[in-house]
Amino acid sequence: MSNHKFPYSRPRRLRVSENMRSMVSEHSLLVIDFIAPLFVMEGKNQKTEIPSMPDYYRFTPDLLLKEVEEIQKLGIPSVLLFAKVPDEKKDNAGTEALNPDGLMQQTVRAIKKEFPDLVVMTDVALDPYSSYGHDGIVKDGKVVNDESAQLLAKMSVSHAEAGADVIAPSDMMDGRILKIRESLEEEGFHHTGIMAYSAKYASGYYGPFRDALDSAPGFGDKKTYQMDPANVTEAVKEAVTDQAEGADIVMVKPGLPYLDVVRAVKEAVDVPVSAYNVSGEYAMIKAAAEKGWLNETDAMMEALIAFKRAGADLIATYFAKDAARLL
Repeated sequence: MSNHKFPYSRPRRLRVSENMRSMVSEHSLLVIDFIAPLFVMEGKNQKTEIPSMPDYYRFTPDLLLKEVEEIQKLGIPSVLLFAKVPDEKKDNAGTEALNPDGLMQQTVRAIKKEFPDLVVMTDVALDPYSSYGHDGIVKDGKVVNDESAQLLAKMSVSHAEAGADVIAPSDMMDGRILKIRESLEEEGFHHTGIMAYSAKYASGYYGPFRDALDSAPGFGDKKTYQMDPANVTEAVKEAVTDQAEGADIVMVKPGLPYLDVVRAVKEAVDVPVSAYNVSGEYAMIKAAAEKGWLNETDAMMEALIAFKRAGADLIATYFAKDAARLL
């Protein structure tokens, strides 16, 4: 290291103007970094604002196509779909999750027909379809692993048949990436990717999302399958395991409180790393901005560049459209 001594070293020389600062900026945020999460619900010609997520909506499939058109025009390359399932279609066997004419499957087909070049990712977990609100099958008050993984693999094939480009399992069952990859290969979906929620923590930042999908657990919590917020080494182990089992992208979720985990995972794997800027993180910035306590645009962009600085290649964020307009 050279000996940085004043006045020969004046770091402010590289901050004197906007152009100078941009020339020496170490990280940059691009529209192609974004994945836009979308919530779809049954019905026609409706969009409903999510109370805990200001300016974010659930859409019926027809209006969702208009939203997707806007997303694509902004240059955002990918959407991540979540389905809100009516209570009467929920059970403990994932029946609706496997319905070839279910809401998710219909929506995927409609989007790929209209926008064939858009990368369509689909959420794979049982909580939106479960009468218990858990990510897997419940037996004797516990979420069972291996049967759940089998069902998630069938669900993944169903999404691939509908035209999904990337399967995004968010359930945190052990071994489910291998089971999904094997099932996709057996059915000929060699080019369907997997974005594994590898390090998904049992977090307090998911509340608004559960409002959006009405998918809060009906009993207990998710700590027997989602990760302990105290752990980093375990997150690296999960990501390395998922890569070995066939994941094409690994994810850390939530985002902002786990930037150290993003960095640790990035250094351990050789597949792209995505981070999920989750609903609670979005809601905090929105709420503080509504109160006039911070500048929403500044806080949004600072949060998003933090993901890139930590090592994320992709960012799933509810701010995708707003950030894309600025960029």
